Amino acid sequence: MSERKKAAELTELSLLFDISTKLSETLDLKTALKPILRMTAGYMEIPRGTLTILNRKRGEIVIEEAYGLRPEEQAKGKYHIGEGITGKVIDTGKPIVVPRISEEPLFLDRTGSRRHLDKRDIAFICVPIKIGSETIGALSADRPSEEKGTLDADIRLLTIIASTISQAVRLRQLAQEEMEKVLQENQRLQDQLKDRYRPETIVGNSKIMNTVYTLLETVAKTNTTVLILGESGVGKERVAHAVHYGSARAEKPFVAINCAALPESLIESELFGHEKGAFTGATLARKGRFELADRGTIFLDEIGELPLATQTKLLRVIQEKEFERIGGNRTIKSDVRIIAATNRDLETSIGEGKFREDLYYRLNVFPILVPPLRERRTDIMLLADHFVQKYAREHGKKIESISTSATDKLMNYHWPGNVRELENCIERAVILCTDGNIRSALLPPNLQAVDAARSDSSGSFKGMMAGMEKELLSEELKRARGNMAKAARALGLTERIIRLRVAKYGLDPGKYK
Repeated sequence: MSERKKAAELTELSLLFDISTKLSETLDLKTALKPILRMTAGYMEIPRGTLTILNRKRGEIVIEEAYGLRPEEQAKGKYHIGEGITGKVIDTGKPIVVPRISEEPLFLDRTGSRRHLDKRDIAFICVPIKIGSETIGALSADRPSEEKGTLDADIRLLTIIASTISQAVRLRQLAQEEMEKVLQENQRLQDQLKDRYRPETIVGNSKIMNTVYTLLETVAKTNTTVLILGESGVGKERVAHAVHYGSARAEKPFVAINCAALPESLIESELFGHEKGAFTGATLARKGRFELADRGTIFLDEIGELPLATQTKLLRVIQEKEFERIGGNRTIKSDVRIIAATNRDLETSIGEGKFREDLYYRLNVFPILVPPLRERRTDIMLLADHFVQKYAREHGKKIESISTSATDKLMNYHWPGNVRELENCIERAVILCTDGNIRSALLPPNLQAVDAARSDSSGSFKGMMAGMEKELLSEELKRARGNMAKAARALGLTERIIRLRVAKYGLDPGKYK
């Protein structure tokens, strides 16, 4: 045996011994892969080497460890099964030798690490890493282009190394997959939280409401004061809940007070509390809403109705974050986020001397305008379905559908009372419903008046009967998917009669198919 061959064998044995020692030094085998790859590169004098691992779920192969590659080059090393030399090795489970990468079209150089080199001088060796018959990764190395016998010896050595480290690679593969599951579960939980604090409290997916959701998500993460603007009944308190429960204060109190619901003589006591004997009837000391909301959120609804004297004290709380109870001299610190809401034009109120300008600017840090229902008509039926489900459960009813004519009335109405009016309307219809189908006749008189105003036979008995007949025909055609013979049988009519009625009311059976 030649001296050169003996030296090569000793080098191999020394490398394999060092790899085995490294694996035995730690119970955390997956951390041993990087130093082992570095050892291999040093012993074999290779300029570049990679250890790739297969992600079984995605079918993607990524460079897990590398030698001689910059981080940005390593990040580019991604392949699918069967793609390039690495992908083919993992697909077939067999090693591949490329004597000159310049002559091999399958060699992709995805990392770009050989872009400025003479590729005629570079050979590439890639061997599979296996557990039993399953290929879980690959070990590859660049070598100077030499005689085939030398490359064959390198394949043999890399195959032995691949077999030695296979268990460590499996651990790394499992760790990757487990981390991916954790990230997916984390994303699922985050999405679930979003669902919890958006759709359940605020129903709607119209474009204008999506803008509101974006603002909510942005401001909820802060402690900024929020001013919610909008007409009565649009759901301003729902928005306030969404801000609070989407914030870091979600586990702390949410305390709401309607500034218009209390007489002027009591509003200050409700907000700031009072000491025993502070006024007639104050037989006990009492905490106010600001104290009860400590480290949480206070929601001041109808802030435009707050008396001027109380506005002055509220301004101090916002500026100084402190207050005193009525009749007390002890200063109480306030760690409370303020969310205010109003359906008034506060700038007009300022001009009329009914609202303090400095308080307005303190409150108007982050305004959110909640649109009226007439400006988000695509949400009307979503809200209607939501309220049908809610009140069907509450009243023990089984509601299967909302009729076409009822839907038309709901969509055509201008909803001056907004979402609150729609909710009341649906609750009434659910209570009156006896056959599982909410028909237009169950809707309140103000919605009936919409169609009556458009009808030539406004308010007449004949017109009302015609409307009911048209609704029944429309609903039966919907159930029969436009089949007039089937609809006629269900209604106890002849086909001739139903065709006459369909023509009379201008119904199109084709649209129900």
